[in-house]
Amino acid sequence: MRIALVSEHANPLARLGGADAGGQNVHVAAVAAGLTRRGHDVTVYTRRDDAAAPDHSDAPEGYRVELVPAGPPRVLPKDDLLPHMPAFADWLAQRWQHERFDVVHAHFWMSGIATLSAGRRVGVPVLQTFHALGTVKRRHQRAEDTSPDARLPMERRLAREVDGIIATCSDEVAELREMGMPPGRAHVIPCGVDTDVFRPVEHQPQHRARHRAAVGPGTPYQLLSLGRLVPRKGVQDVIAALPQLPDAELVVAGGPPPEELDDDPEIRRLRAAAADQGVAARVHFTGALDRDAVAPLMCASDVVVCAPWYEPFGIVPVEAMACGRPVVGTAVGGLLDTVQPGRTGELVPPRRPDRLATEIQGLLDDPDRRECYSRAARHRASRHYRWDQVVAETEAAYQRVLHSGQIVPAEVAQ
Repeated sequence: MRIALVSEHANPLARLGGADAGGQNVHVAAVAAGLTRRGHDVTVYTRRDDAAAPDHSDAPEGYRVELVPAGPPRVLPKDDLLPHMPAFADWLAQRWQHERFDVVHAHFWMSGIATLSAGRRVGVPVLQTFHALGTVKRRHQRAEDTSPDARLPMERRLAREVDGIIATCSDEVAELREMGMPPGRAHVIPCGVDTDVFRPVEHQPQHRARHRAAVGPGTPYQLLSLGRLVPRKGVQDVIAALPQLPDAELVVAGGPPPEELDDDPEIRRLRAAAADQGVAARVHFTGALDRDAVAPLMCASDVVVCAPWYEPFGIVPVEAMACGRPVVGTAVGGLLDTVQPGRTGELVPPRRPDRLATEIQGLLDDPDRRECYSRAARHRASRHYRWDQVVAETEAAYQRVLHSGQIVPAEVAQ
């Protein structure tokens, strides 16, 4: 098949850790690479945000990335991109008149609006992955939600009119049904993990236990919080748990490049929170990481803490599980599917630092339980979340839409 993936703000070749560069970038890159390995011709379309960048690039994995000229060629917050989606759609439609595709797969709602418009003009079926839903964001962020007012009605329209929806977790399907999605339109296909890259360091739990026994009980445990540094990721809640965890240090990975940490407003906010809690000396910020540095950092940690207020899926918990790390997370979104309490980690209500501290301390106090969780976590990640399995299921979803023989009627999106 000739397959187009549309990801308007999340370039699969971008460096991770910025405000709008995270799980979607990883997901699109992995799906594009996996489909290419399966013999398909794959092109990813993303908005040009750098005037000096080439019009197109070939990823090392063999897929192609094309930059769409829509809006000023500089980095813009994703919530500011909607006015540029008509130009994005026009460019895609013109391109696809000459570069014919069998199926197109939009990632995020604004990609969906542009893709549905362009796809209907050229007669190509459109699938949609939302990655996040405006209804959930509005529920949790309320007045702080910076999404355009048009987001919710446009997402409802996409739920009704695209040819297929690939949801990343069961919680998302329930939300989509409430939004008016017709029965049978969605299939749950989770995000995935490269279990060859994300894997345990052999005998690491035993090695850490022997090391601490040798150097004494005062050796700190390492907690890791990794991802985009935005308030809804709950990093401040992890910091607020530290006073109850006197033997633990927290590594916070993500955000701007290391050389820009001091100028970043969110880093300053989190540093102030750590100072207010009296734990500033035990909180360490790495800044943005290259992908090859993530797995070693996870493996060096005793517990990976994922405390979002809400989370469409959450790749970090699955990567941590693949590394054999127990996860303490919040019982929201995709974590409800991925983390098994009492087996691979523990889940607590969001915005509850006290509950985070209790579950983390329980794991730190019980090395045997941590080791059991580590083995179970690796097994679960390898069995259910390998990218090759996710990509095969995605390919099957494309084929179901193609074999249905019809395209869902829709007006041209504007």
